[in-house]
Amino acid sequence: MKVSVIVPTYNERDNLEELFARISNALKEYDYEIIVVDDDSPDGTWEFAQQLSDRYPVKVIRRTEEKGLSSAVIRGFKEATGDVFVVMDADLQHPPEVIPDLLRAIESGADIAIASRYVPGGGVKNWYWYRKLISKGAIMIGRLALPKIRDIKDPVSGFFALRREVVEGVELNPIGFKILMEVLIKGRYNRVVEVPFTFGLRKAGESKLSGKTMVKYIKHVYRLMRWEGELDRLIKFTLVGLSGVLVNEGFLWAFVNFLGWDKIFANIPATELAILNNFTWNDLWTFRDLKKNPLWRRLLTFHIAALTGALVQWVIYAGLVYLGLHYLVSNLIGIVVSFIVRFLVNRHVTWG
Repeated sequence: MKVSVIVPTYNERDNLEELFARISNALKEYDYEIIVVDDDSPDGTWEFAQQLSDRYPVKVIRRTEEKGLSSAVIRGFKEATGDVFVVMDADLQHPPEVIPDLLRAIESGADIAIASRYVPGGGVKNWYWYRKLISKGAIMIGRLALPKIRDIKDPVSGFFALRREVVEGVELNPIGFKILMEVLIKGRYNRVVEVPFTFGLRKAGESKLSGKTMVKYIKHVYRLMRWEGELDRLIKFTLVGLSGVLVNEGFLWAFVNFLGWDKIFANIPATELAILNNFTWNDLWTFRDLKKNPLWRRLLTFHIAALTGALVQWVIYAGLVYLGLHYLVSNLIGIVVSFIVRFLVNRHVTWG
């Protein structure tokens, strides 16, 4: 098994010698190559990597027209000759000593092996609380928006290994920010294994985390939702919800004006009929490809989601009114949050 270690770089000259030495020591029992894809670093990273190729099996790709981490990794995939690709950063926060653990997971049947900070045994060193919050928040957004990766603890890791077949012939988006997430959504695989590792301290250079980076991540998740069809599903869920409003209002009017029912009592069956309307259309249209649970369970969970959404709406409404916000604005915010909660519960549980 030949291993291709793909290292995207920008201003990482000071880390290269130690990085290559540690990779070489970790992979001494493997046939391997190191592919450095450098975005024309001002500090001459590409040039120094080329000099080190006298001592290590390094191939250097210097890009002068194209920029970006994901496109660099994709270029590395195209240039790699190995059976297994390993992707890692050059800043030594990804310890090369973990690579054999990833390869053993691949040899044991995994198609993708992820070096994970968030499985037992994994962790991070000396992060401020806000950095941890940003990381966990990004992962939560990705797992909620993209159900395919909801069971993966660290889908935004930049340190992973995969079989060549996972990405061979797959069209990956070079604009994407987190390339692993792109691979997990679009790649061809059956089994993913997460291997614990501790995210280390940067030895040299500067962190590339910024507000712009976080915006790019949200855009990337949005693009993957479109590609995966989750955005279409959300739109369908919205349209079904609007039809439920019409059913609720129509039957409430009919019960009061034609049957003479009490206005308070009439709201109960009208609401139930709206729930049944929404369930039927969501089952037949929005989530028609996801009927894994029996009908009675889907119907029960849908009712629970509706009740949960109503409770969330009331709590938010009451809280905001208590804080002094206008009652109509408070109600609107409650409705929006309630809608999101109901969609997520139904997507991940009712039709999960």
